[in-house]
Amino acid sequence: MSETNDSSRTPTRSRGASRTQAKVVIPDDQSMVSLLGSRDELLRVIEGAFRADIHVRGNEITVTGSPEESSTVVRLFEEMSELVRGGAQLTADAVERSIAMLRMTSDRPAEVLSLDIISSRGRTIRPKTVNQKRYVDAIDKFTIVFGIGPAGTGKTYLAMAKAVKALQEKKVNRIILTRPAVEAGERLGFLPGTLYEKIDPYLRPLYDALHDMLDPDSIPRLMAAGTIEVAPLAYMRGRTLNDAYIILDEAQNTSPEQMKMFLTRLGFNSKIVVTGDVTQVDLPNGTQSGLRVVQDILDGISDIHFSRLTSADVVRHKLVGDIVDAYGRYDETQRQSSAVEQIKGVVKQRPRGRS
Repeated sequence: MSETNDSSRTPTRSRGASRTQAKVVIPDDQSMVSLLGSRDELLRVIEGAFRADIHVRGNEITVTGSPEESSTVVRLFEEMSELVRGGAQLTADAVERSIAMLRMTSDRPAEVLSLDIISSRGRTIRPKTVNQKRYVDAIDKFTIVFGIGPAGTGKTYLAMAKAVKALQEKKVNRIILTRPAVEAGERLGFLPGTLYEKIDPYLRPLYDALHDMLDPDSIPRLMAAGTIEVAPLAYMRGRTLNDAYIILDEAQNTSPEQMKMFLTRLGFNSKIVVTGDVTQVDLPNGTQSGLRVVQDILDGISDIHFSRLTSADVVRHKLVGDIVDAYGRYDETQRQSSAVEQIKGVVKQRPRGRS
């Protein structure tokens, strides 16, 4: 598809720096609009991300720039072309993520962004970053997987998509979704209504995700039959869960005792995925987070895997990743200041020696 050998690159000189030229030839049967976007929207995204000169003529794309930039741009167009050939509809977000992958990892964007998990009502759910793909791959490989990362990284959403797929393929008989009923700063306990109505606000995000992945009309029937269960973590005590796909969401709000209780519910032919964000703990002051402690307790045990996602894996608005990073810097500054104050306090308390 591309001509990237020495014969297709014409070295030139510009401002004292070495520049090379490379050409990408797109197959005749592939639409350039699907590759470059309507009114060259995607092409402008690429031009804004690189200092190379990019010229399009017919189905030929010529790239002139530093050897590194030219090579990366050529690889980008090759990956984009493969995605389009596979039926993917490119977006500015997908192009930006592809650029980040090529610059930061050895993974191929066409392999990451074409991994379909499930399709529902014309919408396909797939990982959008390298770490998300590794997380999804780990769910396939290990019996217990912990997905740890900030808000918006798809931890629970991807786990639920894998659970629905496993149910559809009859690998499990039921899906169990649970999360601890801990208030995030608010006090909901005195709200009127039945027990179900009181706990419903905690579980609503899980219901919302289910509606994205299944026919909404089928969900009440599946829940009535016990095929899908959405319940507070306290309802798991004393049970053994066989032939089930079990997801614990918001696990940072479990105590160490609750985490142990939940993990020991694992039965035969079952899989557990635990998701949470250790930077957003809503437990009362002084209570340890079970998600923080379990990383030390279970580290190194066979068939248990910890997948860690970062702000780079946020798939919400771009500002969410910036917000996560800003809070991370603030928390680190606070920790350093606290450590300095503790050291000063120790120094002040030391008895002075005799002169």
